[in-house]
Amino acid sequence: MKLRQRPEDFRVEEFPSVTPTPPGTPGGPFAFYRLDKRGWTTPDALNALRRRWKVDFRRLSYGGLKDRHADTTQYLTIHNGPEKHHDQGGFKVTYLGRLGEPYTSEHIRANGFMVTLRSLSAADAERAQAALPEVADVGVPNYFDDQRFGSVGDGTAFVAREMVLGNFEQALKLALAAPYEHDRAEARREKAVLDARWGDWAACKAELPRGHARSIVDYLVHHPTDFKGACARLRPELQGLYLSAWQSHVWNKMLARWLTERVPADQLAPVRLKTAEVVMPRAMPEAVRAEWDVLSLPLPSARLKFDPDAPWAGVVTAVMGEEGIPLEEMRIRGMQKPFFSKGERAGKVAVTNLAWSVGDDELNRGRRKVELRFELPRGSYATMLVKRLTAD
Repeated sequence: MKLRQRPEDFRVEEFPSVTPTPPGTPGGPFAFYRLDKRGWTTPDALNALRRRWKVDFRRLSYGGLKDRHADTTQYLTIHNGPEKHHDQGGFKVTYLGRLGEPYTSEHIRANGFMVTLRSLSAADAERAQAALPEVADVGVPNYFDDQRFGSVGDGTAFVAREMVLGNFEQALKLALAAPYEHDRAEARREKAVLDARWGDWAACKAELPRGHARSIVDYLVHHPTDFKGACARLRPELQGLYLSAWQSHVWNKMLARWLTERVPADQLAPVRLKTAEVVMPRAMPEAVRAEWDVLSLPLPSARLKFDPDAPWAGVVTAVMGEEGIPLEEMRIRGMQKPFFSKGERAGKVAVTNLAWSVGDDELNRGRRKVELRFELPRGSYATMLVKRLTAD
């Protein structure tokens, strides 16, 4: 199966819940824009826009990240932003009017998708087509997909888990030296130096170029055993990524355990994610359908007030036991920041306005394609629906 063989094979559009005052009429202090892009990450496109318009990053707000390898439409605001458009290779910004508050993820009503699955065998196309009515009936588990785990190297070692366990040297080595699939050449060279010279901080510093890793190594030159202090000097946005990756992995395991405890094994399809194997239901027993429809599981951390009578208590206890860390100890001791997120996440994704067609693939001779249209709530992954349709 080929996904994103062409950028237009994966199209995503935000549906905002806000309506700006039209251009040329009085409105709030936040200029509202549409961002259409292809071949750009959201942060890279917005950084290019900020440099062009000389806008401080604190004035800019947007709802979420959209894939680089897709055609995407999303929205943003700039406090006291200019009432003009911008067109740059690969992305276009269109001024739409003004809002009274900054645009955030809370203003995304849903995300709409147009996805083409290509180079399918006839049997694979039939299997996907047979799964679509099941998806319409049961929905899809709301797992965090692999995009959430970009900070995880081999899929088994988590920086945040080592920090919680107090293994700050191992956490730092994972953060600075662990190889990642999409590392650029410069990052690979830095990591090779760090791996070869680990512990010889003066030699390590001498071989590293100026940058974030070198600044942390410089700290270790003067404080060679203070790995907690070195971890505290990791960039805040990286610290946040490390914590969210492990917390999301644990949450995925909680949802998978909920399903395996309630759905017969022959009605579960195994799906391999980067950090774990999970399951997806082909059908939902009537005895638990009502519970499934409203299922919400908490984000695990020491900030969660454990309720032994809560419907999620059993899966939380079991999964934290597998992790070898009691829930109340899921925090980083001796550091005020970073801290794990607090809240809940729906267990089920209802796939709405689902439509599809199956036909010959004009790009791959002798193969079939499935074209999909659907909507998902914000924060849910369209790629999880793709994995459900292509699961054995």
